[in-house]
Amino acid sequence: MKITYDPDVDALYLEFLHLEAGQAETRQLTEEILADYGPDGKLAGLEILDAHRVLSQTSGRVIFEIEPALATASPQ
Repeated sequence: MKITYDPDVDALYLEFLHLEAGQAETRQLTEEILADYGPDGKLAGLEILDAHRVLSQTSGRVIFEIEPALATASPQ
């Protein structure tokens, strides 16, 4: 997993799977959160816009949990 932050636009990106340009299908989950999916339908990344405000709503603590079962589960 790769995490990048761009302070110029206040955007945080969590990359789970590297995709070449043009391979991702982006879906807007909320006003501030976008999800990128690969050609196989697997979640490749999440972008959090206005990250400072969005993440500050978590009382100063952010926890990321990735369950092994979720990471390897296939769509039914």
